[in-house]
Amino acid sequence: MNRNQPRIAWITDTTCTLSKEYVEKHELNIIPLQVVIDGVSYKETIDITDAQFYERMATESVSFQSSQPSLGEFVELYEKLKEEYDCGIAFHCSSKLSGTFSTSMMAAEQVGFKLYAIDTRTGSYPHAYLLMKGIEMFNQGYGPDEIYLQIEKMKTNTRLFLIPANLNQLHKSGRVSGSQRLIANLLSIKPILSVEYEGAKIRDKVRTEKRAINYILDLLREDMKTSKISKITVIHAGDEANARKLENYIKEQEEFSSIPTDRMILVPVAGVHTGVGTIGASWICE
Repeated sequence: MNRNQPRIAWITDTTCTLSKEYVEKHELNIIPLQVVIDGVSYKETIDITDAQFYERMATESVSFQSSQPSLGEFVELYEKLKEEYDCGIAFHCSSKLSGTFSTSMMAAEQVGFKLYAIDTRTGSYPHAYLLMKGIEMFNQGYGPDEIYLQIEKMKTNTRLFLIPANLNQLHKSGRVSGSQRLIANLLSIKPILSVEYEGAKIRDKVRTEKRAINYILDLLREDMKTSKISKITVIHAGDEANARKLENYIKEQEEFSSIPTDRMILVPVAGVHTGVGTIGASWICE
């Protein structure tokens, strides 16, 4: 760290999937979002694990919803950080999908804590990637203003695609109508969800999961023509076996064989909308 650099607090929320070791090493401050199961709220990673959430979703016929952090939680955190740091850099999930970003900014203004709040416009692996790049830049001597500007440029290069197992949860969350759900489930139609700068949207619909997977891999091939892809992350909602199967399928494709892959579970607040069994892939265009 450059001695002239300000003391920076790093803040994010639980839609950013990071290892416990990384969180502890970099002293990250993580505000949890909540899942609401049958009217009872649970803070992600604190009151319920990802595995426990998906086990309940797979076996219980009750309502599953999500909830953003309260203003008070952010105020309490920023009151504490204000005493120890010169400023904070916060990486939050897409403002198109949650009010977490705006609540964070509101709390910082209320407390008088200087905050560089970044709306990542994504979640999961891309969210984690942007945060890690920010910390990497800080360690290279960049200041908060430059980090903020560079991350704002990078976030349009993230890719996150999901294939819901069925449309039941998307219907419950208001993303698709009842008739769309019925027809899609009867015909085994798979929507491809894209989490992009504008928010989450149905990119296309195809027959069968295999075709949906190949659709996503075709998008990856297109990106590889103009960008460097350093890693492919397979995303899954409580289905490790299917995620491993997809990862192996990707490795079998000659053009992807040299690209490192890994697997990541989808955070529960996203799984609330896509449903248990969702599968997908994510990468960054560098």
